[in-house]
Amino acid sequence: MTENRNVAAVDGESAELAALRRCILAVVPAVPPEHIHPDRSLAQLGCNSIDRAEILVMAAGELAVATPVDGIHEDSDLDSLAALLRESR
Repeated sequence: MTENRNVAAVDGESAELAALRRCILAVVPAVPPEHIHPDRSLAQLGCNSIDRAEILVMAAGELAVATPVDGIHEDSDLDSLAALLRESR
């Protein structure tokens, strides 16, 4: 994993969104932390399909939940992905 930069959860951010934030920064360190918002998709952040899969598997592992596969689309925003992770608990 790369260096952890600005990985603290944003005020009021769920554990799932915080995990996604940390994993995005680890997998694609070129993404500026301030660009990571719940209404953005991983594709909008410049993540390719391999990055997206790695981020989801990594976040699910961090949260100790099953990796969600149903309901994931290229245009799924981070809030939707966080909800899928939450439902996997």
